[in-house]
Amino acid sequence: MTEPQAPQTAIPPAAITPTGPAPNPGLAVLLMICATAFIAATTLLAKALGTEALGDPLHPLQVSHGRFLFAWIAIATTLAVLRPRLIRPDWAHHVGRTLCGWGGVSLMFAAAAMIPLSDATAISFLNPVFGMILAIPFLGETVGKWRWLAAAIAFAGAMILIRPGTEAMQPGALLALGAALCLGFELIFIKRLSGREGPLQILFINNSLGLVIASLAVLAVWQPPSPAQWAALAGLGLAMACAQACFVNAMARADASFVTPFSYLTLVFAALYDGVIFGVLPTPLSVAGASIIIAGAALLAWREQVNRRKRA
Repeated sequence: MTEPQAPQTAIPPAAITPTGPAPNPGLAVLLMICATAFIAATTLLAKALGTEALGDPLHPLQVSHGRFLFAWIAIATTLAVLRPRLIRPDWAHHVGRTLCGWGGVSLMFAAAAMIPLSDATAISFLNPVFGMILAIPFLGETVGKWRWLAAAIAFAGAMILIRPGTEAMQPGALLALGAALCLGFELIFIKRLSGREGPLQILFINNSLGLVIASLAVLAVWQPPSPAQWAALAGLGLAMACAQACFVNAMARADASFVTPFSYLTLVFAALYDGVIFGVLPTPLSVAGASIIIAGAALLAWREQVNRRKRA
């Protein structure tokens, strides 16, 4: 989920053990809505840290470091209190997933400082489309005409937002596209990890490795944050940890096909935050592009559910 995690760094339903909580669709929806609000809050704080809203702008790598640092503190504390049973981790897939997630989060934070949050969030919704395409060579999956149609629709919406070949094309949109690609690669590793380890263990290992990577990357660009920036960094990390926890628990209480559509509320919260805090309102072109991307992503999610039922 992931910066992002929309849905940047999420745990699929297969990663939830059969001994998890009892189904509760109403609570699952509430948890998913909370997750989207927290995810949008991370991009809002990243934008504040990457602009002059809280002082001299911080480099995206430093913002990403703060996200992993404070998320790790929150998750490590939870792990110490709950003391779940841990098993031997699949380090190769964890490292691959974390590298892609860290890259996606860093690019997303950079994009959030340059373009409206609603545009950056909408473009990030391409990550399941990239994940579908990458699953062909890396997982040997077969993609039918419906899923290719969904991908084409989503990319058409992205082109409206990016506007390639015109003077209106913004580097921030390309950074958001790069973030979606990285998060698409992350989905490949998530699929390979799903069902092998518990969700809390996966979150802890992901954030631990991410903290190591981010700590090394930030050395070249580190600058002392102001007190307000420290507070925003802490809030960003805690918001991401809360988003991951809400997402995992939502998926554990209802079918993915039921709760996944509510994840698109991230776009609504991002536009709301951007409008209230920074006075940036989405343009009609932004609304059109975002709507088309969501339509493509929703069609893809529907086909995934149909295929899952056929396999079952």
